[in-house]
Amino acid sequence: MPNVPAPPTAPPKPTWEPKQQEPPYWLRPTIRIRLTLLYGGMFLIAGILLLAIIYMLAAEALHVGSELPFKIVNGSIASDVCNFSGLTTPDAANAAMNTCVNHQRQQALDTLLNRSLLALVGLSVIAFAFGYAMAGRVLSPLGRITRTARQVAGTDLSRRIELDGPDDELKELADTFDEMLDRLERAFTAQQRFVGNASHELRTPLAINRTLLEVHLSDPQAPPELKQLGKTLLATNERSEQLVEGLLLLARSDNQIVERKPVDLAEVASRAIDQTHGEAEERGVEIRGERAPAVVQGNGVLLERIALNLVQNAVRYNVPEGGWVEVTTELQSGQALLVVSNTGPVVPAYEIDNLFEPFRRLRTERTGSDRGVGLGLSIARSVARAHGGRIGAEPREGGGLVMRVSLPV
Repeated sequence: MPNVPAPPTAPPKPTWEPKQQEPPYWLRPTIRIRLTLLYGGMFLIAGILLLAIIYMLAAEALHVGSELPFKIVNGSIASDVCNFSGLTTPDAANAAMNTCVNHQRQQALDTLLNRSLLALVGLSVIAFAFGYAMAGRVLSPLGRITRTARQVAGTDLSRRIELDGPDDELKELADTFDEMLDRLERAFTAQQRFVGNASHELRTPLAINRTLLEVHLSDPQAPPELKQLGKTLLATNERSEQLVEGLLLLARSDNQIVERKPVDLAEVASRAIDQTHGEAEERGVEIRGERAPAVVQGNGVLLERIALNLVQNAVRYNVPEGGWVEVTTELQSGQALLVVSNTGPVVPAYEIDNLFEPFRRLRTERTGSDRGVGLGLSIARSVARAHGGRIGAEPREGGGLVMRVSLPV
């Protein structure tokens, strides 16, 4: 039998849903069209009401103005409005009647004008009140978007607008904002996961190296050259641990503080001074200053880190002899202030901003130093921002710096 070709198979069905075509722009219920219809309709209704009121007032005025203000009684003219006494000739009587009728017509027109003005004022008040209410109803989605943005600013990235209603510009804005929040939440979650993993992966080998070095250094039979090498490696390992701790703290402190508790800056500063007291005595630096109570809402560990970094920097970057560090705390204009000033080398004003950058030091960048790893001020700035505050520095006359931390109470 001859080979019969197989019938052609149907093409596979698409696995995606075809995108629905959006209606033309002029058919969408946009805010522009809705506001046009709303305020155009309000203007039309107000005009119809005002026209109807003026028509009724005009009809009443014409009815009143058409009545003669005088009567002819027993061959003489009598009136309660006009004075017709002393008329001796027909011309004088005609002139008096014309004047009286014109006076009556003028009174009717004045009454119509006054009532029309009152009607206009009343309709204006009603129109403004109704327009205010309708504008609030139309713009209520903007208030919802603003409230959600404020909540997100407080690190609540799980909030969404989820705006219901017509497919207009506000709905499109809210949907775009929700998509942006989704991406931000994923990014922050990935960052937190990375910080947690890095915390474990970086600390573990450094801790193992430190333990091995300490074990070898504790061996009394080790030669002096090996002990000296071990001490050098141990110092390098300690510096690496400080760098890792600083980087992790810098990554964690870039976010807002969710859980806040009352923290006294005076107590925080005192603890930092206690931890730096031994190093200050070795360098011959005097620590002084009065610390008044200044309670803020925040994280005590991170705030103590700010004070410790500032005091350590003030002690380490000081003059060789006769140096001092002054640490003060106070409340001023609704702000809690922590001020750390010290003697030291002259700092040019144009180098102040560079001090707050990671791995930046005065006149040196990314160089080996026994004073730190170049992250102290960067961490202090990140922690201050996370608490809604700020940190600033200014050169002190004669040398040194004045570091000022302000936090909201």
